[in-house]
Amino acid sequence: MTCFTRRGALGLAAGAAAAGLAAPALAQGRFPNRPIRFLIPWPPGGSLDALHRQMFEVMNKDLGQPVVVENRPGARGTQAAIFLINQAQPDGYTLAHHHLSILRHPFLTKLKTWDPIADFTYIMQVSGFTFGTAVRADSPYRTFKDLIEAARKNPGRLTYSTSGIATTNHIAMEDILAREKVEMTHIPYRGAQEGVTALLGKQIDVVADAQAWRPNVESGDLRLLSIWTRERVPSFPDAPTLRELGYDMVVTSPYGITGPKGMDPEIVEFLHQAFRKAYHDEASQAIIRRWDMPQEYLPPAEYLAFAKQRVEYEKQMVTKLGLSID
Repeated sequence: MTCFTRRGALGLAAGAAAAGLAAPALAQGRFPNRPIRFLIPWPPGGSLDALHRQMFEVMNKDLGQPVVVENRPGARGTQAAIFLINQAQPDGYTLAHHHLSILRHPFLTKLKTWDPIADFTYIMQVSGFTFGTAVRADSPYRTFKDLIEAARKNPGRLTYSTSGIATTNHIAMEDILAREKVEMTHIPYRGAQEGVTALLGKQIDVVADAQAWRPNVESGDLRLLSIWTRERVPSFPDAPTLRELGYDMVVTSPYGITGPKGMDPEIVEFLHQAFRKAYHDEASQAIIRRWDMPQEYLPPAEYLAFAKQRVEYEKQMVTKLGLSID
């Protein structure tokens, strides 16, 4: 069994020692002794990418080894998870951004995929998305109620975009539309920015996604009709929450960091402490404030418990809404 030792602690790189991180002294040498690969299943850019990269800048100094980001978009955000399952070794050198679509995916298909709990090692929950609905500034829909009423009068004619079929924001929108007994046509894209581009190009009526819409709302090209966080966000105080609109919903789609199944618990805790320190660093918190990102930090055991509970919810919602990717 591996253990933390005084000799291992004394052998730390100066940066790690200064950070108070005692590296595990494994049989193959001190961890980490080479770069750590981190997979993000979305295109570069946006709040998520910015936060991860800032955290890794802090960790690079503390660990004495770089954390190298690799963006792997497509397949509804499952590329990183697929790589962890099929190709990564449980040695702590390949990690990935983990999100709710990974928990939901097995219930969307009859094909054999993965066990959303047993096939991953849960390291730390980080934050979540600030979702919202936005329209063009010249749109006739001044409020979210206006949008719903237009959909009621024109079943299926209005279009909305998300970052993919059966993503958290897609399910949330379908839930809202089902409650209102109205229909809109869903237009899925590979990422939130593609939806914003389509909206600006008048190809769709509304974007329902994470805040790739932010710069265009700030510039006045788009109008934010709703925000999906628990409370209104400081940057857009006029945008009502879904709870204020009467839906009693908070949709932040908490995400975190996982590795392949079977990772050494001491490696997991070491990485957790390194990620936690980087998360609470002032530079990382500045990004969280800048993007109005929800604080969703959880340590390994609590993150795993959340995932187990959420799996049951995702299964119920997929069944309720009749979603399938087959």
